[in-house]
Amino acid sequence: MTQPNLHQSIGSPYTRIISVGAARGDVDVPNDDIVGPIESSDEWIRQRTGVISRTRASASVSAADLATSAANEAIAKAKISASDIGAVIIATISNDVLTPSMAALVADRIGSTPAAAYDISAACAGFCYGIAQADALVRAGTATYVLVIGAEKLSDYAKPTDRTISFLLGDGAGAVIVGPADSVGISPTIWGSDGGKWDAVGMDRPTREAFGDPVGEFPTLRQDGQTVFRWAVWEMAKVAQEALDAAGISASDLAAFIPHQANMRIINEFAKQLNVPDTVVIARDIETTGNTSAASVPLAMHRVLAENPELSGGYALIIGFGAGLVYAAQIVRLP
Repeated sequence: MTQPNLHQSIGSPYTRIISVGAARGDVDVPNDDIVGPIESSDEWIRQRTGVISRTRASASVSAADLATSAANEAIAKAKISASDIGAVIIATISNDVLTPSMAALVADRIGSTPAAAYDISAACAGFCYGIAQADALVRAGTATYVLVIGAEKLSDYAKPTDRTISFLLGDGAGAVIVGPADSVGISPTIWGSDGGKWDAVGMDRPTREAFGDPVGEFPTLRQDGQTVFRWAVWEMAKVAQEALDAAGISASDLAAFIPHQANMRIINEFAKQLNVPDTVVIARDIETTGNTSAASVPLAMHRVLAENPELSGGYALIIGFGAGLVYAAQIVRLP
């Protein structure tokens, strides 16, 4: 039997993040505005989480709107045409509908049709999952440029009386263009999951219960704070070290450390366990943006570069971790 002559696409041997864009919620919400329903105080929130205020989007602004704004900035900075984008990947847990994908809508809005478009549901690790996939797509020759976005409107899922997570949540989107490079710009990804802790953080009830008889409450986010904190501090520091080892560098080689903005105490403990030197810029965007899940890492990257433009081209350790429980980490060259 004659074997078919299949042609294999060959892409770039190396990839990198070319540009980054961002869009934050248009409303600043300080701690004092939300402490009443949880019978707490500004001091309590600051001590436990490091959050001073969070950005949230107006009722008329959707996660897709934020994603579109961030994408347009990333495309403009990359100096490419939207039509050059071969795939649009959006990491989100707050699309307005279960289907169709936010990515298909945003791809059309920015002029990237007929690019492949799909969403990733990997919570706070979603952006780093997207980077892993974009790297593979470009190296395989499936796409020359990939738009990766983390976009969330978590305020839609924040219960004002919840003391476990609602006071952390913010809205925003961060976007990057991943494309070909002359040298390694994205290291091997260290990723995985631990479904044994599936119920540690997520929605407080199945969606169907909101439409039962009688009609129930709409699902909102909640977490087992101690379980998530211990897992993040001890297990994710090991993952971060694995990412450094896979890239063949040490923490002292980094220009920036950009972890998921879950909690300031977690960020500080990470830095301590990894022996991150004072010369490394540590992202602490959570102070004024809050926890934006999949948007967290790219938003923090955008702010780090805005405040420290001299870091462009340097190495950054990025790591996302959250509901699932899922995680992913890479070393990347900053755009």
